[in-house]
Amino acid sequence: MLTGLSWLALEVKYLEPARAFYEKRLGLSVRERGDDEIVATAGETDLVLRRPSGLPRGGLHTHYAFAIPDDEYDDWWDRLSETHDLEEAQFGPTRSLYLYDPDGNCVELGQQAVAGPGIDGIFEVVLEVEALDRARDFYEELGFETVDEGDDRTRIRLHGPMALELWEPHLGLADARGGVHVDLGFETDQPRAALEAVRDRVQTVDRETDDEIVVRDPDGHVLTFLAP
Repeated sequence: MLTGLSWLALEVKYLEPARAFYEKRLGLSVRERGDDEIVATAGETDLVLRRPSGLPRGGLHTHYAFAIPDDEYDDWWDRLSETHDLEEAQFGPTRSLYLYDPDGNCVELGQQAVAGPGIDGIFEVVLEVEALDRARDFYEELGFETVDEGDDRTRIRLHGPMALELWEPHLGLADARGGVHVDLGFETDQPRAALEAVRDRVQTVDRETDDEIVVRDPDGHVLTFLAP
């Protein structure tokens, strides 16, 4: 039902340090600048950096993952380790490195089958939820498929337009936490069908037009269903 991740929005205290980190350290291109918001591009997905001057605010302490080509991993590690304390995790044949942005978001760079060069998309987002079963049921109604559950029942991993992890409050790899009041934009050929699939489960419907529908999920995360 959902065909792509259009944006991930993060809340930042100060735009300039956030811009410098994502543009200078990670090489993202900034395509829009405003008084309270900067929009950078990560492959086909926008990364929105937003001061808390209105609603939706954008995610706090959000853990998410950028995709990088396999053969660039060592270069990224060498370059970023000069200025950051990095952590590493191995997932089968692929590796990921972890660091923190100026606002405390845990940023993962992971090997993926992408063309590059550089960061080429966002392949994972982690949301903090109050009740795993309730959150899983909600996202499965939108077409996500559960592919893994933590042994201690603190997390569930689903696949859809990207990997979505639902976490009860806890510390994960690199002391990462799931994001609160995260703002996600999803492309879909049928925004109204997406709404109808979850209308009885959302907290609110904030906007409803033929091309764009904005809802809040059971944990208050803001989801936009947007026609391409």
